[in-house]
Amino acid sequence: MQHPLHITRVNRQLLTKILEQHTLDQLNKIPEGFSNNLIWNIAHTVVTQQLLMYKLSGNAMLVSEELVAKYQKGTKAEAPVHQDEVKTIKELLIRTIDQTEKDLASGLFTTFNEYPTSTGFVLKSIDDALHFNNFHEGIHIGYCLALKKGL
Repeated sequence: MQHPLHITRVNRQLLTKILEQHTLDQLNKIPEGFSNNLIWNIAHTVVTQQLLMYKLSGNAMLVSEELVAKYQKGTKAEAPVHQDEVKTIKELLIRTIDQTEKDLASGLFTTFNEYPTSTGFVLKSIDDALHFNNFHEGIHIGYCLALKKGL
C-alpha cells in the first residue's frame, strides 16, 4: 500500500502541472456553470491541508492567514489572481508537503482536535486528516479537470 503522503505528492504534481499548462487568464477564468476557477481550487487544496493537519493539531500553519481567508471552505474567487500569487501558490504546493513529511517524521503532531467534515467523516487523528486530505484533493483535481473543459 502506498503511504498517504506519496499520494498527496502525486496530487500536488498533477496540480502543479495544471498551473504550468495554463495562462494567467485561464487560471482566473470562471467558466459558465461554475462558481470558482482553477487557481481557487488549487490554492484551496493547499489551505485545506494546512487547516486539517496543522490547525486541528494546534500547530502553526505554513500559510498566511490572508491566504486562509481567501481560499478556505466557503470562499469563492472574488478577484483575479496576479502572477506573483500564482508563483507563491505553486511553491506552497510542494513546500507544504515537504514540511509535512518532516513534521510527521519528527513527531510534531501529538494532539488533534476532532473535526466532523461536511462530507460526513469525523476526523479523530492526524492519520485521519492525512487520508481525508487525499480524498479532498481528489475532489478538487476532478473540479480542475472539469473546469479545463470550460476554458
